[in-house]
Amino acid sequence: MALAGVRARAWAAAAKIAQRQRRAEGAERSRSPESGSQRAALYVHWPYCEKRCSYCNFNKYIPRGVEEAAMRSCLVTEAQTLLRLSGVQRVESVFFGGGTPSLASPHTVAAILEAVAQATHLPADCEVTLEANPTSAPGSRLSAFGAAGVNRLSIGLQSLNDTELQLLGRTHSASDALQTLAEARRLFPGRVSVDLMLGLPTQQVGPWLRQLKELLHHCDDHVSLYQLTLERGTTLFTQVQQGALPAPDPDLAAEMYQEGRAVLREAGFRQYEVSNFARNGALSTHNWTYWQCGQYLGIGPGAHGRFVPQEAGSHVREARIQTLEPDIWMKEVMLHGHGTRKRIPLGKLELLEEVLAMGLRTDVGITHQHWQQFEPQLTLWDVFGTNKEVNTLLEQGLLQLDHGGLRCSWEGLAVLDSLLLTLLLLLQEAWQQRALSSVPGG
Repeated sequence: MALAGVRARAWAAAAKIAQRQRRAEGAERSRSPESGSQRAALYVHWPYCEKRCSYCNFNKYIPRGVEEAAMRSCLVTEAQTLLRLSGVQRVESVFFGGGTPSLASPHTVAAILEAVAQATHLPADCEVTLEANPTSAPGSRLSAFGAAGVNRLSIGLQSLNDTELQLLGRTHSASDALQTLAEARRLFPGRVSVDLMLGLPTQQVGPWLRQLKELLHHCDDHVSLYQLTLERGTTLFTQVQQGALPAPDPDLAAEMYQEGRAVLREAGFRQYEVSNFARNGALSTHNWTYWQCGQYLGIGPGAHGRFVPQEAGSHVREARIQTLEPDIWMKEVMLHGHGTRKRIPLGKLELLEEVLAMGLRTDVGITHQHWQQFEPQLTLWDVFGTNKEVNTLLEQGLLQLDHGGLRCSWEGLAVLDSLLLTLLLLLQEAWQQRALSSVPGG
């Protein structure tokens, strides 16, 4: 235990030095020379919460007591196993999500990072993010997480209105949130993200925009805007279904989103993804891996991953889902070294659909070079270049297709879901047409 703590502190110190050097050089994050199949991000799921929020249907549990030593041991074991199975040589980011991972002890975080560093290359400047709720993250605890190796925080603020926070079932007040945010910025300057929700029942555009503008006086360099989705089985869904609360107004939510992104742009934030805004280069490295369809390993109950199991000699990427229930997952890890419940091989078309859908969520879109890494023969021009529907979208200023690749405009990002309906169908048709043309007489 002491050894893991010392090593974690040394790793954290090296990370801070590397971070300062990188900022001084002003360089963008460099890619490692290894091939894509040897790099991956790592997601760690901590499944426990103090209480279940009224809108949440994530895989989380409210335990009477947590056997943290057993959970920690299983998380370490599964990380070691999946790193071995994947053949990954370099972990480019680590994200502790949940659940409420700030309820875990800093020692658990340190032990997992130490295990990863022993099993593969964990760069000194690797982004290590921890999701934190204000009530479980006082300054002293945040400082301990920093000593354990965390160098970025994502704070579930959600609202600066106490009535809305109560509606959402959050355990913190607006005052709690701002206090935690101030402590986080002091300890992790330039490395703190906050979440703000929109489209709640009874929420109006004007008051919500005032919240956002107030947040800009306190926040760091990364903001995520999330529209409420009413999920079946949640308290909020039931309240709306029974008429105790009005259904959220989608037109008001769309107006909040449009007005909100304009406010953030005016404040110097780049909308680098549909829901995510950053300034001073503070993009989330970990989430960028998702949007670029990079490999990621998911460890912990219910975690998802996508990687090529190279140890078994495979060259096909798999979607993997770990067992949901923590006690059953731990038993499986103790028996087999991991708790993988589902393995789904991804076909080439399925992977291309993901490249398209995820890539277009970003302001960069899909470059020709990036597309060719997944499909060297069927180009973006082949699929979309001569289509009348795509030409209409180009003329409307919603899409851009040029020497840089395929991407949404500022206006197009706001209506991406409707664009994807057209683009995914065109991709499927082009894929089928190529398959037919390869058949003799086809």
